[in-house]
Amino acid sequence: MTHLEGHILTPAGFLNGRIEFAAGRIHAVAGVPVAEHAVRNSALPIVIPGFVDLHVHGGGGRDIMEGGAAATTVALTHARFGTTSLLATTMTAPHDDLVAAFAGLASVRASASHRGAQILGVHLEGPYISAQRLGAQPDFARPLQLSELNGLNAVAPIRLITLAPEVDGNLETIPALIAAGYKINLGHSDATYEQACAALDAGAHGFTHLYNAMSGFHHRAPGMVGAALAHAHHAELIPDMLHSHPGAIAAALRSIVGLYCVTDSTAAAGMPDGEYRLGRQMVTRCMGGVRLADGTLAGSVLTMDQAFRNLVNVMHMSLAEASQRTATLASDFIGAVDRGRLTAGCHADIVVLDQNLHVTQVFTEGRPVDFTH
Repeated sequence: MTHLEGHILTPAGFLNGRIEFAAGRIHAVAGVPVAEHAVRNSALPIVIPGFVDLHVHGGGGRDIMEGGAAATTVALTHARFGTTSLLATTMTAPHDDLVAAFAGLASVRASASHRGAQILGVHLEGPYISAQRLGAQPDFARPLQLSELNGLNAVAPIRLITLAPEVDGNLETIPALIAAGYKINLGHSDATYEQACAALDAGAHGFTHLYNAMSGFHHRAPGMVGAALAHAHHAELIPDMLHSHPGAIAAALRSIVGLYCVTDSTAAAGMPDGEYRLGRQMVTRCMGGVRLADGTLAGSVLTMDQAFRNLVNVMHMSLAEASQRTATLASDFIGAVDRGRLTAGCHADIVVLDQNLHVTQVFTEGRPVDFTH
């Protein structure tokens, strides 16, 4: 049995106490309730649920679309920043590129030696998106093809699909996709407000990187953003303070109860400035972000510990809510309810922070993450 002592964040609030875990699961959490202001003023470590990131393209110099063992490096890199579970996220690409990436993910997921963040499955961000809203995606967009989708899912499980509802045939497929067990986010889309609402009515669950690569808000043409703010229960948002202004983040927080945070991180995450691969493209890490040659933002260098700090220090969020937005809500969104919370029976996915909210220890399913390599 392994145990940690400190201020433990539970669904009911912080406890000054002890968490015990063995065989990858939490056995017990016990202690005396303590107010959050006392947590911030104490020298005791802060123990929170491991971060859950549903949008990860790369990290540590490797890109998910490389295939092979690239995902091993990506998962270990993000684990060192506190991410204990993630969805490996693919790019819009030709079919053969996607097959190679999925084969690599299947191999990594099956490896007994894997010690990084748990790869819960795939976020298929493309290719079923709009050619008018590619953002940093390569121009291989196409309507949804069920045969392609099912073939990829047979190699590695697809947990989340981003699609543009205005693309011919996409809207009509949403009910069948949901019945098959996929989560559907709307994104990389030039849809009107009405088209986005129709997709929500058809069962779409949320929105991919809210505000980015989608039709914006105007008071006479509310667009995708308007539909999200008016009607969404869930959406992902990149809190690197580059992709969205703090005021836009505040508006989303007031409107969308299930707003959860992602990194949309690239191979440049955890690396110095320079050039890195993103799918079939090269991107440049500079000025705190990642960009194409024309200056377009191309994913991020964000890690979830920095996302957490930004929520607390910039958005003035409580530690408890910041944890919800970086762990619990994302876990619940994809049905992984035994992650993202520190309660008996859940996976022992645990992050230990110091008083400056920097990561000092990480456990993925009870295994300590190696910070030395």
